[in-house]
Amino acid sequence: MDWNPKLYMKYGNERTQPSIDLVSRIALDYPKSIIDIGCGPGNSTQILVKRWPKSEIAGLDNSPNMIEKAGKDFPKQEWMLANAANINISRKYDIVFSNATIQWIPDHEKLLSRLFSIVNTGGALAIQIPMFKDLAIWKAIEFVSLGSKWKSSLSSCGSVFTYHSSGYYYDLLALVSQKIEMWETTYMHIMDSHEAIFEWSKSTALRPYFDELKDENARNDFKNDIIARLKIEYPIQKSGKVIFPFKRLFFIAYK
Repeated sequence: MDWNPKLYMKYGNERTQPSIDLVSRIALDYPKSIIDIGCGPGNSTQILVKRWPKSEIAGLDNSPNMIEKAGKDFPKQEWMLANAANINISRKYDIVFSNATIQWIPDHEKLLSRLFSIVNTGGALAIQIPMFKDLAIWKAIEFVSLGSKWKSSLSSCGSVFTYHSSGYYYDLLALVSQKIEMWETTYMHIMDSHEAIFEWSKSTALRPYFDELKDENARNDFKNDIIARLKIEYPIQKSGKVIFPFKRLFFIAYK
C-alpha cells in the first residue's frame, strides 16, 4: 500500500522538527543546488527552502501519493518520483539531504556511497535516522507481532528496518570525508494518550504490519493488542498525558 500523506502529517510539527535541527547545523552559506531524498509530502523540503530561498531545491520520493501531495502544495518546486534505493541521478548537488528515510532501505554501505557520489566538492551529505528499534514502542511491536497469536503472519515485518550504530556510519564516511559531525537527540513528545502513540506509528513503523493484515477485523484486533502493550511500556503522567521519547541519529559529512 502507498503512504498516506494526511495520516503522516497528523503529527507534522513533531516530524518536521528533526529536519529543522539538521538543516540548522549544515555549515554551508550559499548552496546552489539541494536534493531532499525521501521528501514525503514536502514538509522537510520547505525547511531547506526557508534557509536557502535562492537555491535550486528538488524533492525525491518513491511514493506517488507523497509526490502528488507535495506537487499540489508546492507547485513551483521540482518533485521527482524515484526510488532512493536505486538512485540514478546524472547531476550533482551541493547538499544531499535525507530526513527519516534511509531506515527503509537495506545495504547502507552501498546507499551512502551512492548518495555521497552525487555531492559536489565543497558540499555536504546530511542525514537523520530514527533509531526506532531503541524505543519502547519497538518492544511493544515485537512482543505482540512475535507472540503466538500473530507470529505466523507478522514475524517477517520487522525486517524492513535497517540502521546501524554511529560508529558504523563514521567508519564508512571517514573513508570519503575529512569533516564529519554526528549527534543523537531524544525528543520528548507529549502525547494525549497511548492511542495517539499508535496513530503516530501507524503511518510509518506499523505500515508493514497493516499492509500484511488484509482483513479489517484482524487489523482492529492487532491495533488493540498493540495499544494494550503500549500501556505497559509508557506510564500515564499525573496530567493524563503520555511522554513518548524518540531517539534520532544525525550526521553530516562534507566533501
